[in-house]
Amino acid sequence: MTVSRRVLIVSLGLGLVLVGCDKQTAVEAELRRVAVQRVQPSDFAAPVTLTGDIQARVQADLSFRVGGKIISRSVDVGDHVKANQVLARLDPKDLQANVDSAKAEVFAEQARVTEASKAFYRQQKLLPKGYTSQSEYDSAQASLRSSQSALKAAQAQLANARDQLSYTALIADAAGVITDRQAEVGQVVQATAPIFSLAHDGERDAVFNVYESLLVAPPTNESITVSLVDKPTIQASGHVREVTPTVSAQSGTVQVKVALTEVPAGMELGSAVSATGHIKGKPSIELPWSALTKALHDPAVWLVEEGNKVRLQEVKVSRYLTGKVVISEGLKGGESVVVAGGQLLTPGMQVEVAPFKDIGVAQ
Repeated sequence: MTVSRRVLIVSLGLGLVLVGCDKQTAVEAELRRVAVQRVQPSDFAAPVTLTGDIQARVQADLSFRVGGKIISRSVDVGDHVKANQVLARLDPKDLQANVDSAKAEVFAEQARVTEASKAFYRQQKLLPKGYTSQSEYDSAQASLRSSQSALKAAQAQLANARDQLSYTALIADAAGVITDRQAEVGQVVQATAPIFSLAHDGERDAVFNVYESLLVAPPTNESITVSLVDKPTIQASGHVREVTPTVSAQSGTVQVKVALTEVPAGMELGSAVSATGHIKGKPSIELPWSALTKALHDPAVWLVEEGNKVRLQEVKVSRYLTGKVVISEGLKGGESVVVAGGQLLTPGMQVEVAPFKDIGVAQ
């Protein structure tokens, strides 16, 4: 064999070896390195921070019991009032005229009763002596009773007119703070139209508007800490006292009232407060943001199954948190989810599982 032929055979051998190495390298390069997390469901209860305000346990709208024109107002919003204090007055002229008319009617009926009494007394004297008839006696007696009934009716009308006159003064039914004013001097108001809102002194509530979806379980007797928004160091503790049974048509929320045991100084009526609680836990799985990808339209994750082959699994995300997502549906305990290195995966691709620290940013 000549030297040139030997050189050719050696060159072909080396070429085959190099081609075999390239194919092996290409096969190895196809196995993408990913990091996985074996998932287990747990009861996830996310903290919920609500903002509300301090309100009086008892609040009432104060209104006149009669209509008229307001001629004076002695209090304004924020004023503290005492029980039986006069807050505003209506023009009493018309109602005073009614009182005067009722008085005159009473005087007239009293005169008629006096006349009827004298006539009946005369009939009583004459009847035994035969100087009058029984019919005239009965007529005098009936006239007296009618006059007495008319007098009672007139007296009742007078009492009612005096009551109506007294209603021209709007009086506080309890001590408290004026929280709202809805009328001004010179304004003509109807009976029962709200004029002031009065927050009674005494117990206080922290009131929150809560979305119905957060109230999946009935409230417990656990203590709740309420803090001032502008000064969180001022705190008060309490418990849920009332949950309104209806949902607000405007906001879609339910009102929750927390009864405060002791209200510290600085936590005044109308102060903005916050409280943090936990909703009832649901079986969920927490994954880092890097695990989340997308199917055609819905969120999804990559699962590593038998033979280190990946499969795209659609999931339902219940909450998006800082650095992680909470999966409520689509995964089972014990499954391996790709949490890093899943950017260029395709269904059925075989991967190499590696520790998270060994997965580079560019995959």
